[in-house]
Amino acid sequence: MHNRSHRQQKLAFSIIAILAAQLPLAHAQDTAAPASTKQEADKQVTTLSQITVHAQKREELLQDVPITMVTLPEQLLQDTGVRDIKDLQTLVPTLFVTSTTSETQTTARIRGVGTVGDNPGLESSVGIVIDGVPRARNGVAFGDLGELEQVEVLKGPQGTVFGKNTSAGLINVTTKRPSFKEEGNLEFTAGNYGAAGVSGSYNNKLSDYAAFRVYAANRKRDGFNDVNTGVGPRTLKSDGDQDFHSVRAQLLLTPSDSLAINIIGDYTQRNENCCVGVTVVSGPTAAIVNALAGGNGLIPAVDIDKRLAYSNRDTTQNITDKGLSTEVNWNTSWFGNATLTSITALRKWDAIVGTDLDFSGADIWYRPYGANDNSVRFKTLSQELRLSGNTDRVDWMVGLYYDNENLQRHDAVTLGTAYEPYLSTALLNDIAKSFPAGMVNTAGAATFLSQATGRAYGTSFVGAASHDRWNQDAKSTAAFGNVTFHATDKLALTLGLRYTHENKSVDSYYTNPNGSLGCAAGLASPAQVGGALAARGVPAPYIAAIVPTVIGYMCLPWANPMFNGRATSQDFTANEWSGTLKAAYRWDDNVMTYASAARGYKAGGFNLDRVQSSNGRSDGPQGIVPVTDTSFPGEFVDSYELGTKTSWRDGNLLLNAALFHSKYTDFQLNSFLGTSYVVRSVPELTTKGLDADMLWQTRIPGLSLQAGATYTDAKYGNDPLPDPALVLVPGNTAGFAPKWALTGGVTYQWNFSDSLMGRFNVGAKHMTEYNTGSDLNPAKLQLAYTLLNARLIVGAVSKRWQVELWGNNLTDRTYKQVGFDAPIQPGSYNAFLGAPRTFGLTVRGSL
Repeated sequence: MHNRSHRQQKLAFSIIAILAAQLPLAHAQDTAAPASTKQEADKQVTTLSQITVHAQKREELLQDVPITMVTLPEQLLQDTGVRDIKDLQTLVPTLFVTSTTSETQTTARIRGVGTVGDNPGLESSVGIVIDGVPRARNGVAFGDLGELEQVEVLKGPQGTVFGKNTSAGLINVTTKRPSFKEEGNLEFTAGNYGAAGVSGSYNNKLSDYAAFRVYAANRKRDGFNDVNTGVGPRTLKSDGDQDFHSVRAQLLLTPSDSLAINIIGDYTQRNENCCVGVTVVSGPTAAIVNALAGGNGLIPAVDIDKRLAYSNRDTTQNITDKGLSTEVNWNTSWFGNATLTSITALRKWDAIVGTDLDFSGADIWYRPYGANDNSVRFKTLSQELRLSGNTDRVDWMVGLYYDNENLQRHDAVTLGTAYEPYLSTALLNDIAKSFPAGMVNTAGAATFLSQATGRAYGTSFVGAASHDRWNQDAKSTAAFGNVTFHATDKLALTLGLRYTHENKSVDSYYTNPNGSLGCAAGLASPAQVGGALAARGVPAPYIAAIVPTVIGYMCLPWANPMFNGRATSQDFTANEWSGTLKAAYRWDDNVMTYASAARGYKAGGFNLDRVQSSNGRSDGPQGIVPVTDTSFPGEFVDSYELGTKTSWRDGNLLLNAALFHSKYTDFQLNSFLGTSYVVRSVPELTTKGLDADMLWQTRIPGLSLQAGATYTDAKYGNDPLPDPALVLVPGNTAGFAPKWALTGGVTYQWNFSDSLMGRFNVGAKHMTEYNTGSDLNPAKLQLAYTLLNARLIVGAVSKRWQVELWGNNLTDRTYKQVGFDAPIQPGSYNAFLGAPRTFGLTVRGSL
């Protein structure tokens, strides 16, 4: 694997080197345009009201589209340093993008709604589409986006046009396409945390009917977090690093004026270490963890600003993402020269990860790194076929969509040497707290479970505990249509419908390589457990009630032999309608108002994890009976918006706003409860509020402003949930839903001379407080904070070269991405942190 990775890196560097060699050659051959021509070009005014988007899969003016959305053009994306979907957060008020145990577990949320948890069985609430191709999950789409043309963030359900799994919104990414003129770009970046990167692109025509574009990047960076490796064997002292290379090539064919074919191939390889959590609350088990790690188990005094994590096991992640797509656009002679579009894509994504499950320096338990141990693989084939056209009064589109997704997951848990003494001590201490001090003998507590099992100390809970795999196939077929009827010159009515047929099946296989001897002993002889309690001084009248609790901890999912050798098969079929109805009225050239109603759908699925309860039902109370049916139903949303889009100052000031109200039913809440993930269908989640945004190209030459504000009231219904750990959910505000989220940015460009210019961009995002956990535990609360970014650019007016000094999170604000329960450490809580202050220098050159 190392040799292959080395060859792939050499390939990426070779492409970049070729691109670099082209720059001086092309520059020498280039004939500079006359100064008068350049001045005339500079004087050309492009008004913001002419910005076009593809929110309804046809080119329209932004101000004519009755959808709440944020449009980010190429220059703004470059000025704010956007390279991946996380970088979009500072530009879109209500967008949150977070990662948890690895960056494969990346989730996007809009208006407080997104998929929660690390389970690939749950599909996305916010869809991500790159060059017309949907990505299987948000984490699959996390990576270098390359050369960006435009990004559109659509808020609210978008399923009618873009399909299932866009119930909360959509991120629509468009990269630069090939053109028939020679272009080349080269970029070098260096920054703190040892950041170093190089990227380049080259575009040219092959003939009058063919052109190509190739982009390559290689970036590295040290980890953001320091790591105390405790008892080892981990040796890496940092975490959250970056090390990837990416190649993207496109071929555009235009055999006639009416036919265009664009073929895209891309490949990305990531070899990184991520992600450790830091302690935010140190609970009663912290002393036990520290004792088992020789004093290096957890941070002595909680201080997240130190960015110091404890992890004795590696967090290696290896991710490979590759794909091939073909988009065909044919302007036919049918139905008034309608356009036929076909997008065919084949993608494959592999992630192999390792995780320190206890997030400490003690060797309690972990997920070992390995393709057959802990990995996720997606293979997807998608085909979209649509026909669109227009008449004097009607804009219409009809289409078909097919998606075939294969998901394979391997999951393995290994128990370290500290697992048995930790669990023994924590469990006995917890039992002792229920009785008068000194009544229960806690001396030598580490041996309690060996007494309860009747086995030698250190032989009941050690080694490879669980080794499971899931193979899921999902096939989705849809027919859709979207029609806009211009009833008058001012009034437009839009109706959209989509019918989706979906079939999912999963085969699950469970094994317990170490035999789960501790749990087996407890199940075989509850009397032995009772005898151990009696020997410790637990009063006889209480023993019968405590024995099941002890066995429950001996038989946690990964140590439960009732899973061993178990194989199950599940499947379901769903047929669902989604749709939208919109009315837009243009009062004059500057003001349009609209009202819309939409129904969205997010597919149901299967919890790809060990699930157990007291009655073998997924919604049953806690217990140790394996659950066979791990399915959960689809999620639906009914959404309503009332908005306005206005243009002022000759089209150079855009002010847009919308009121929204969305009601989700059977909202899929995936929560980590300290020992396992559970998926609950919350009967109701309602989000309502106000979205507003502004783009202003001021009358001061070179000065532009961008701002956005979102007020969100997102609350769960009052229906109770079966889990005691989720008692705070009913009736309360959902996680990741601050009341207010504000963004603002200023860009100013000026000329030092006829050939030298300067430009700066300053942007900020402010969020009021919100909870970062799915169970809404107060320990996971994130207080209000502001992120400040800036970029100063000096370069040639011709854009031949630029030097950029940039900084992100300039105030070095430490904030939680996601808060979570420390696994099997009741009362302790951890968090995955956002990025610290970063700064650096970027040099660009272009043809």
